[in-house]
Amino acid sequence: MSPSATTKSAPPPTLGKTTEIISTKPSTTTPNDPTNSIPAWVKPDLTRLLRVEHLEGNFAARSISLVDLQPGAVFARISNPTPAKCAYTSVQAARDLHIELNCDLVYINHSCQPTLIFDMARWEVRVNPNLGKGLSKGDELTFFYPSTEWDMSQPFDCLCKEGECRGTISGAKDTAPEILKQYWLNTHIEALLKEKKA
Repeated sequence: MSPSATTKSAPPPTLGKTTEIISTKPSTTTPNDPTNSIPAWVKPDLTRLLRVEHLEGNFAARSISLVDLQPGAVFARISNPTPAKCAYTSVQAARDLHIELNCDLVYINHSCQPTLIFDMARWEVRVNPNLGKGLSKGDELTFFYPSTEWDMSQPFDCLCKEGECRGTISGAKDTAPEILKQYWLNTHIEALLKEKKA
């Protein structure tokens, strides 16, 4: 996960229809509580789902959707993770578990108006259920970092330029509760928020 925020640019040219999406059914049971366990998935073919654009500058890459999907639909499974320390490239999967994605999903940037959610209880990346129009080919793939991250290793100033831009992004621990209520959050973030409130 890149610490850069999204950048606005014209959508890429039409890439043609994607006629097949590889099945990514799990090869083992998904844990209900991913405390310190990582499931084994069949590795999906992400080249059918996204295109990574490497731009000029540090941390300047972004991912573009190659598919159209309805709100809430599964975009991809988190298929090849390894345990990691909290880092700018890691994703927090549970209270005491950070992972490296080890695939092009790492290039999905933050946005204060995200197109995706990272559901770490299911080990899935899904289309944001609040994205009324769904995901379209050419859309930038983004998610709201505090939805997975309690305390980020490298906070940054968001550059998404959305009307709802939240400014400095440093994790759910430092984000106002009234802001977090507007977003889908992982269960480990919700639990940590309840503990903080208590």
